[in-house]
Amino acid sequence: MQEYIRERSKKIGAYIAETGCTVRTAAQKFGVSKSSVHKDATERLPGIDATLAEEVRKVLETNKAQRHLRGGKATLLKYHPEAADTMA
Repeated sequence: MQEYIRERSKKIGAYIAETGCTVRTAAQKFGVSKSSVHKDATERLPGIDATLAEEVRKVLETNKAQRHLRGGKATLLKYHPEAADTMA
């Protein structure tokens, strides 16, 4: 594996663990595709830093469990922007 990919994987993993962000957000931050972020976080990172990989895995599992809620909220706001005032 090339060194820049190892470094990118570590940086992405640290960012996800620190912020709890989604794969999409991390992809935008680092200027790579969602597929690259996912591969870095789930396939490459365990071979580089197992402890960090475990933290990232937990964040990704949480995000996956909550994604249907985020989607519903986004749809609500798309059709009823005034609802944003009542949401916490």
